[in-house]
Amino acid sequence: MSDGAKGNGANGNGANGKRADGNGADGNGADGHGAPRRRGRPPRKESGDTRDRILTTAREEFSERGYEKTSVRGIAKSAGVDPALVHHYFGTKEQVFEAAIEVAFAPAMDAPEAIADGPLDGVGERLTRFIFGVWENPATRTPLLAILRSAVNNETAATVFRRLIAAQLLRRVAAQLNLPDAELRVELAAAQLVGCAMLRYVIKVEPLASADPEQLVARLAPVVQGHLTAP
Repeated sequence: MSDGAKGNGANGNGANGKRADGNGADGNGADGHGAPRRRGRPPRKESGDTRDRILTTAREEFSERGYEKTSVRGIAKSAGVDPALVHHYFGTKEQVFEAAIEVAFAPAMDAPEAIADGPLDGVGERLTRFIFGVWENPATRTPLLAILRSAVNNETAATVFRRLIAAQLLRRVAAQLNLPDAELRVELAAAQLVGCAMLRYVIKVEPLASADPEQLVARLAPVVQGHLTAP
């Protein structure tokens, strides 16, 4: 074989796919296609897992530290990524918080469907029982506690929380009622339930903190029903 043929064979651009100038799969191409990868970004096949890891870490950081003491740099360090990657996926700290609480609050987003499944005269009990079910589950209670603590202590966090609750939960619940002043009715019911949650799960006032959930549902449901449907 001639020297010219060898130049494009096994040691050139042949079976192992490596080029002499280093621009092939083992050169500048991060994913084997020759396109350079920007600093701080993972290969495409890892991006989904990386985003989920950042989001999980953010929820943990906000839960443990609260909104004010949590930083994008701290989230990145705990997640083992470059801070630029956090900004790439989510943007600002406020946007990271919104994405984190949206996932954490997801179980509560089924409330509109829960109250729609039955007659109007039982809507108070269904909503009360549903909300207590979410709070009594340790897996959903922990991130909800982080949300409440952050919203109470920081106006930016409160704004994000208000926007999420108003747009994605309260208005959807109000749409199920088909009654005058539906949004005000739902907000009053929510105030009753959130206030109880604050005293029971955050401040832990006794005997409320240790009371049987069924007892609380029995006492609160008529009040919530009144807020939602009374003339």
